[in-house]
Amino acid sequence: MSSAVTERHVRPSRWLNRNVVAMALTSLLSDWGHEMATAALPGFAAVLAMGPFALGAIEGVADALSSAVKLWAGRWSDRSRHRKAVATSGYVLTGASKALFALAHGWPIILVGRVVGWFGRGIRGPVRDAMLAESVPVAQVGRAFGFHRAGDTIGALLGPATTLVLLAWQQPHEATYRTIFVLTLVPGLASALVFGAWTEDPRPRLRPTIVPVVDDTPSRVSSSAYHRFLSGVALFGLADFAPTLLMLRASAVLTPAMGAGAAATAAVALYTLRNAVEAVAAYPAGALSDRLPRTAVLAGGYALLIVVAAGAAWPVASLVFFAALFALSGVLAGVQDVVEGASIAALVPVHRRGSAYGALAAINGVGDFCSSVVIGVLWTWWSAAGAFGVAAAFAVAGSVVMATVPRSRTAR
Repeated sequence: MSSAVTERHVRPSRWLNRNVVAMALTSLLSDWGHEMATAALPGFAAVLAMGPFALGAIEGVADALSSAVKLWAGRWSDRSRHRKAVATSGYVLTGASKALFALAHGWPIILVGRVVGWFGRGIRGPVRDAMLAESVPVAQVGRAFGFHRAGDTIGALLGPATTLVLLAWQQPHEATYRTIFVLTLVPGLASALVFGAWTEDPRPRLRPTIVPVVDDTPSRVSSSAYHRFLSGVALFGLADFAPTLLMLRASAVLTPAMGAGAAATAAVALYTLRNAVEAVAAYPAGALSDRLPRTAVLAGGYALLIVVAAGAAWPVASLVFFAALFALSGVLAGVQDVVEGASIAALVPVHRRGSAYGALAAINGVGDFCSSVVIGVLWTWWSAAGAFGVAAAFAVAGSVVMATVPRSRTAR
């Protein structure tokens, strides 16, 4: 049996530590700015006479670029000792990108802003996730990801809430939307400052040790589980359309009864509700995944999109009905983001997790691209019911595959 020099990670004994708290605060601030812009974008798109196809294409193209970047960043993260600097630069790009929307008079500038922002998210996401997974005990990684996601989602709640206040103060018109986009610079750039000043890369705590080469390779069962897991993620990703499309659907259905301005404001309020529910659901989802098979918890979360997509396909023109849909969407988001990340730590050895997080993010991004673009196209040239019905079918497939992922021991 041959041997090789590798590195053994010296993990802290507590999951709630400085890195976890600092990363949660960073994500809170970053998503505050990001979601301010996201909440305002459908209304701004309507002002600029952009339809569902343009909005879906913008979201999809930005996701596709981000996917390629995430795949590279994840692989690079496994070898680099400069992960913190790269993640910080990603937060800078993301924090500055939404201000570009203020210059837009059509879809091209919005596309550029989305591309810059998602490029930043692409280079920071797998690197940060690998750092987070290495900062906590393996058995408690679900709690750490849940706490981080809760902070992220509190920012996602503050963002649309800020947009709502500004729309109520100045009324939804073009100048108001442009002001909102400029103001995203404040929390966006603050997130980069917090990450750069308060986090530390746990990799310097790695120390060399001699281990057999064969020990570096996951078992056949673990490898099978990992690839089945990615297959489930990929199928579900084809259903996982951007929340802005659900906002656009709610606004369109509610407009005849409420009027265009009130319906647009209601869509932002519903999105705020979704993010509030996600913030509440994130930590319990992570803690539950530390006790139950993570992929079973994830399959249950995936199943919620079946209901959400079916409801969007055949909606009731009721604010209460859409509130229920957006709340279910929030639970799904809390489960999906937390448990997907925690599952990687259970399926992949520590020295390969950067690549695994990159692959996960890339698959999710490709799915987001396909789902957003396809739904935009089907909605425009066929019907909204057909578009969201197709999403529901893919959600069924993804949930079924994830439920069949074999259990494996936690990868070390």
